[in-house]
Amino acid sequence: MLTFGGLNSMWIIVLFDLPTKTKIERKRYTLFRKRLMKGGFSMMQYSVYMRHCASDENARVHVHRVKNNLPPDGEVRIIKITDKQFARIEVFYGKKQKPTEKPPAQMELF
Repeated sequence: MLTFGGLNSMWIIVLFDLPTKTKIERKRYTLFRKRLMKGGFSMMQYSVYMRHCASDENARVHVHRVKNNLPPDGEVRIIKITDKQFARIEVFYGKKQKPTEKPPAQMELF
């Protein structure tokens, strides 16, 4: 049966505010972003990236990877939320509401 998310599936949201004044700071910012994208994260909005995970265990692996790639300066926050919580996010472009992103389809085996 094909479903959206599993019982324990969740989202990881990474928010960051990194310095970009010097050439080395911009390089570190770019490297951090590229590593997020290589790890399956996609941009939710500027300096906010998200990734769907099939389980809490899978989410812990990806959180650990983010922590291992933290730049030396700036602020990074990591939030883990369930599919149900993610579905409650209200998204607006101006005054027009847009549907929240859907989790990727996953195979469930019983």
